[in-house]
Amino acid sequence: MPAVVVHGLSYFSYDWIDVATALAQDRDVVAIDLRGFGESDWSPARDYSLRAMANDLIAVIDHFGWTQAALVGHSMGGRICLCTAAWFPDRVGALMCLDFAPDVEAAGRKNVALRIGNQPDFFASVEDALAYHGLHGEMPDSPAYQRFSAFLKSTDQGLSLKRDLHYRDNFREVLRTGKSQPLDVDLWAMVEQLRMPAQVVRGSTSDMLSVATLAKVAQINPRVGTLEIEGSHDLPGDNPEGLTLSIASFLAKI
Repeated sequence: MPAVVVHGLSYFSYDWIDVATALAQDRDVVAIDLRGFGESDWSPARDYSLRAMANDLIAVIDHFGWTQAALVGHSMGGRICLCTAAWFPDRVGALMCLDFAPDVEAAGRKNVALRIGNQPDFFASVEDALAYHGLHGEMPDSPAYQRFSAFLKSTDQGLSLKRDLHYRDNFREVLRTGKSQPLDVDLWAMVEQLRMPAQVVRGSTSDMLSVATLAKVAQINPRVGTLEIEGSHDLPGDNPEGLTLSIASFLAKI
């Protein structure tokens, strides 16, 4: 079965090149840029709803002429993949959510809100962008430097991240009001209704997905497998080898 790999909010397809390439030894694998990220178009109407994103994933599956695909989503990508599996169960043959479950830890959510909500419109240099994200002294040949070089685009005003400022603006509103915009879907009900092979993976030091929430997944739907591997929320960066092995093992069983 082919697989579609879906990045999270602070990531893009570049972060999945090595993992996707390894997985592609056994199947067709596509690592996409979600709308508003990387090389994909931004939505003129700023429609980044879960429904729009889910429709995009089905459009990818249709584009390649696949009847079904396994969806592998990290963080926000996991949320989108869960919704896609719930709304299009006949098109999703398997689901793997990486460091995502419906309940997100408050500390992790706050860290994301601060980092993205305070993001400037432009950076003066790659080094400036690295420093904003807490990375100092990176050389041009380092993985972090190369990653940010790929995730920045040149404009007349400076370098900007290849991510629609819609997300920055939303988090600024969260920081201003102290309130998150409520979802219009019941994600736990979606977990409960899953019938295709599914697994949720937690990074052992994640500040986004707790041990208790991982256990709740199994309680809500015993059909959904759970797994913990070494690493933080940034599994593709912290533990690409272990992550690749976990994904490959899951996909091999379907």
